[in-house]
Amino acid sequence: MAEVGSPGLENLPKVEPDFKSELENFNHDHMKKTSTVEKCVLPSSEDVKQEKQHANLIQGVETFDKGHGLRRTSTSEKQVLPSPEDVAAEKTQQAILKGVEGFDASNLKHTDTKEKVVLPDQEVIKSEKIQQAIFKGVESFDPKNLKHAETKESNSLPTSEEINQEKQA
Repeated sequence: MAEVGSPGLENLPKVEPDFKSELENFNHDHMKKTSTVEKCVLPSSEDVKQEKQHANLIQGVETFDKGHGLRRTSTSEKQVLPSPEDVAAEKTQQAILKGVEGFDASNLKHTDTKEKVVLPDQEVIKSEKIQQAIFKGVESFDPKNLKHAETKESNSLPTSEEINQEKQA
């Protein structure tokens, strides 16, 4: 049986002196910075919990004993028919659609349409111009043209002496 161990110095592979000096003098600052992205993401505890619940559910279905607690039932299918009013309404709708689809336009009489244009009277035009002028004035109003005004209080409060005189009176 051969002994397994580390090889001796004479058995190690030889490295060229140029390559060896290049490796020893290598500057790590010239390397690009990269971020490592983990490609094999482990499932979270919530994922593991959901998977266990699913496995327990499947196992419960597979090992279910049909003999205990189940009773035979009979299924009856009921078909709901439309009421006479619904049938009549549907027939009326279909008759209207057939009438529209099969309508013959050649039986129509030719008519000329006359449009009467009613223009507003002078008072309406005048009031509309005034209203537009007011809107234009409001839209183009510049508050920078306002003058500063100071408010003076004309109703002064009574002094404590006046209040005391009224209390005594």
